[in-house]
Amino acid sequence: MLALCKEQVPKTAMKDIFVLTYDRMRRYEGAWHMEQKVLFPSYIILESNDGVLLEEEIRNRSLLGPGREFSPISQDEENFLRRICGKKYHLKMSKGVIRQGVTTITDGPLRGMERLIDKIDRHKRMVRLRTPKGENIRYLPAGLEIVEKS
Repeated sequence: MLALCKEQVPKTAMKDIFVLTYDRMRRYEGAWHMEQKVLFPSYIILESNDGVLLEEEIRNRSLLGPGREFSPISQDEENFLRRICGKKYHLKMSKGVIRQGVTTITDGPLRGMERLIDKIDRHKRMVRLRTPKGENIRYLPAGLEIVEKS
């Protein structure tokens, strides 16, 4: 779908097209391995200065399959995703500590976002984040390694 949109949608309608990815750790073959996963598996993100024109171009070229539709991202969601994923559209692994039951992120893009943590899975080295003021996106998976607990 990415390649098809890049080929067929004019540059006047679309600035960029991409998928967001994140790091996660998985243990297999007796060791931990870093993997990249797609943040929203069934979504591609199209960036445009004119959303109406973009939607028109996509529909005119019949690029949307049956049952598929556009879901505009709110400005708050866009700012949040840009902050955590950066210019490379990738959410890197974060590190943190738990002291007296309080989680503190010490390194990585989630630093300072402790209040958004909904659930930590220390065994899988994952965290589930609540998005601030999210209309479309409610929760995001992210990699978080807890390096110390006291």
